[in-house]
Amino acid sequence: MGEAITRLLAQDLNAIVYFTYSKSKDSAENLENDYSNVFAIKCDFNSEEDLTLLKNKIAELDLDALINNAYSGDAIKTYFNKITPDEFLTGFKENIIPTVIITQAAITAFKKKKFGKIINILTSFLVNTPPLGSAVYVANKAYLQQLSKVWASENAKYNITSNAVSPSFMLTNFTADTDERILEEMQAKHPLKKILTTAEVAETVLFLVNSTQQINGVDILLNSGTNLK
Repeated sequence: MGEAITRLLAQDLNAIVYFTYSKSKDSAENLENDYSNVFAIKCDFNSEEDLTLLKNKIAELDLDALINNAYSGDAIKTYFNKITPDEFLTGFKENIIPTVIITQAAITAFKKKKFGKIINILTSFLVNTPPLGSAVYVANKAYLQQLSKVWASENAKYNITSNAVSPSFMLTNFTADTDERILEEMQAKHPLKKILTTAEVAETVLFLVNSTQQINGVDILLNSGTNLK
């Protein structure tokens, strides 16, 4: 997902695109080699030192937009009553706290230039009935969903927007272990007879990057109307 967003944004040669990575050094180098306007920043979100360095770097960069896309963990684990409290705490520490630190740094920078866009990648799992076994993932995304609204309301007066994109199931590294029979069934039941792609999500992110500041506090649901809010 992150790579698809980076590649699409980089097609605008007037834009400078920064992205973070932790272990995917080869993929990061490939992106930098493919685009002269793309720059990788190594950051392990579980490292307090790395997060501090990233926070300080954000203050130095002339950013127009922040895209919160990274997620650590699994979308589907097991039933809620089989998940230990420590697993919920770990998910929160690995996903929400780093996002809070990074977004606070971005908002501080945006306020100084009186302009900025925050774009949060959520999930269609938040709509109506969530899938079985998704308690940790949905809890983290729901937390981010509410933060996105707070950021929108608190910072509108500074010409800073906060919007979200909630994709349905996609084939990514995150979902690579999904059984092929399940994929076939999902595709057969889909109104368009095709599963959402990362490219389609990236196009929606690009729309928000280029959109008017009048669009604020919006969550764009990408699920072909199969599960409406």
